[in-house]
Amino acid sequence: MTTALYLPEENIDMIAATSVLQQQAADIRTKTINWASYMQSQMISDEDYRAISTLDKSRAAYLAQNSSQVVKTLLNLVSHLSKDSTIQYILVLLDDLLQEDRSRVDLFHDTAGKLKQCIWGPFLNLLNRQDGFIVNMASRILAKFACWGHETMPKSDLNFYLQFLKDQLASNNNEYIQSVARCLQMMLRVDEYRFAFVGVDGISTLIRILSTRVNFQVQYQLIFCLWVLTFNPLLAAKMNKFSVIPILADILSDCAKEKVTRIILAVFRNLIEKPEDTSVAKDHCIAMVQCKVLKQLSILEQRRFDDEDITADVEYLSEKLQNSVQDLSSYDEYATEVRSGRLEWSPVHKSAKFWRENAQRLNEKNYELLRILVHLLETSKDAIILSVACFDIGEYVRHYPRGKHVLEQLGGKQIVMQHLGHEDPNVRYEALLAVQKLMVHNWEYLGKQLEKENENQKQGAAPIAGKA
Repeated sequence: MTTALYLPEENIDMIAATSVLQQQAADIRTKTINWASYMQSQMISDEDYRAISTLDKSRAAYLAQNSSQVVKTLLNLVSHLSKDSTIQYILVLLDDLLQEDRSRVDLFHDTAGKLKQCIWGPFLNLLNRQDGFIVNMASRILAKFACWGHETMPKSDLNFYLQFLKDQLASNNNEYIQSVARCLQMMLRVDEYRFAFVGVDGISTLIRILSTRVNFQVQYQLIFCLWVLTFNPLLAAKMNKFSVIPILADILSDCAKEKVTRIILAVFRNLIEKPEDTSVAKDHCIAMVQCKVLKQLSILEQRRFDDEDITADVEYLSEKLQNSVQDLSSYDEYATEVRSGRLEWSPVHKSAKFWRENAQRLNEKNYELLRILVHLLETSKDAIILSVACFDIGEYVRHYPRGKHVLEQLGGKQIVMQHLGHEDPNVRYEALLAVQKLMVHNWEYLGKQLEKENENQKQGAAPIAGKA
């Protein structure tokens, strides 16, 4: 039994969200198929010929009296015919039947069960076809079979289908991307399917696409997918590991469409409300503050919205974020900035007091923050991020006695040194300072060791002199 999350349709018109598919479907409905020629060439049975011919002429009446035969015939035709134009026609007919009455999904499941036929296989096979319309209409029907009935999609088929949707989303210049996103919106309303989507690395794909320039409709649909995922408390708690908050904060700051604003605020609210661990909700609040969400909320407070949900969410988020700012220690602020991967010259970096008090805390959680800094030095192309990371590593080494050893263990020393030849002069400068701190720290340590040895020698010599 599928446990679907019954959420508002968010004003997504099915036709608007799948316009390319629907425009083509409208053309296909006007065509006629010569079923007699299929029967005469023995490509379909006499029984299937009578069923499909009658269904073409008087759909509702024939379906009401011969539902099992209709299901059997449509499954037979989809499985055994191959001509593109014929398959297109059958898929449009089948999709129309489901769209007219959702309860027909269970009719298909039940009849296929009695006939011992697999309802998933024929449509999953069509996902491998070359024709874009066939692929996406089959996908749309699969989503309806998976979400509108009492049966869930089997696990192996589910992983294949979700991987297919993910790959289609990531495909360049996919004219059917709105249709693909719509299928995903349907699937992620069902809780059982959400973890499977995370299992195929689906969230990373959504974030990667949202970080590029996509049109506002696709933007809205993909953020809707994130929103339905956040209704699961476990997923809401993990969500910002995928940098959801920084990406959505960026979109919010550039956003011109009210519905995109609304869905982003709804995601942010769930990220605070849904996690069961209050410390996770607090971390999410801090991350939002770090990503300048409070500033955007203050701008939104000045605007008038027709949608009351937006006003309510703005008020809720403003209150929560203001409270989190009051509780925020400088270390919380620093840790959130590092975890976001968006380093900038915020005051905390240049504070000698901060580093004296907190350098050792970079060792917490198995050197989590230090590892992130090293990773940013390895992967970032941004000159400011690289400069700040070099500076922070230098300060850590300067204020933590074993810092040089730890940094070498993590491979950080070599990476800092590589940036001595960076094309940006600021990065070169900060890398040079960090290397100097590494070396000076070494000299200080060596100096202390020599002092200690001299002390020991003096102490050792005194008793001998006394005896003499």
